[in-house]
Amino acid sequence: MSPRRRRRVSRGVQYAVFVVAVVVVGALADWQQLQKQFLDLSVAQRLFPELITVALLNTVVYTLTGFGVGLVLGLVVALMRLSSVAPYRWLAMAYIEFFRGLPALLIFIFVGVGVPLAFPGIVFPGETHGQVACALGLVSAAYMAETIRAGIQAVPRGQLEAARTLGMSHATAMRSIVIPQAFRIIVPPLTNEMVLLFKDSSLVLFLGVTLQQRELTKFGRDLASTTANTTPIFVAGLCYLLVTVPLGYLVRRLEARHAQAR
Repeated sequence: MSPRRRRRVSRGVQYAVFVVAVVVVGALADWQQLQKQFLDLSVAQRLFPELITVALLNTVVYTLTGFGVGLVLGLVVALMRLSSVAPYRWLAMAYIEFFRGLPALLIFIFVGVGVPLAFPGIVFPGETHGQVACALGLVSAAYMAETIRAGIQAVPRGQLEAARTLGMSHATAMRSIVIPQAFRIIVPPLTNEMVLLFKDSSLVLFLGVTLQQRELTKFGRDLASTTANTTPIFVAGLCYLLVTVPLGYLVRRLEARHAQAR
């Protein structure tokens, strides 16, 4: 057979295997039991409106506050990473390697348990919201710092040199010329980082939250235990997808626009 013929046959076999696998799974699945355990409408109705007004709202707030803290801290660390002062570079590298190497769960436990034990008088602004913002910010800042550093280095060196020839100081040129262009470059990866933070906010359940501070995962887990049914967890997962899928599509669109602009 010719190469084209072989490729057509190979695709046909793969399609056939996929169809057979779907038919077998569909035939073997207990659809009545699946509907009862994952999509019980009577249980799903009990989730509203708290699912939206409490769980989803808290998840969004936790994500945005953590992203804000991480972005500011990440920018500072990125500038330290690019500094001509060696101790600043060493400190930035130590921060990045330390927080990138630790699991996010360990950071949450450290912020929620370790810090209050080590510093009994310390109080986070907003209590649980402050703890979550700090934990998510510490984790995300390490990744954002490297993303921002790469964006700054991607700006042509001539931009900074041209600004300096016009009489701008180095700080003014970075603030007015380089950093704005860098952020245009790194918008897609920063949006992707927000998607990751939205999912990492589920670790809030390890901090010990009240009923009004629960996010989607904690909310779904509690209702699943109460109702002895997994529908709340399934619905909570759908809420995550309702946010992360559009954000993922936005990331792809931004990447395509950036590639076209380049």
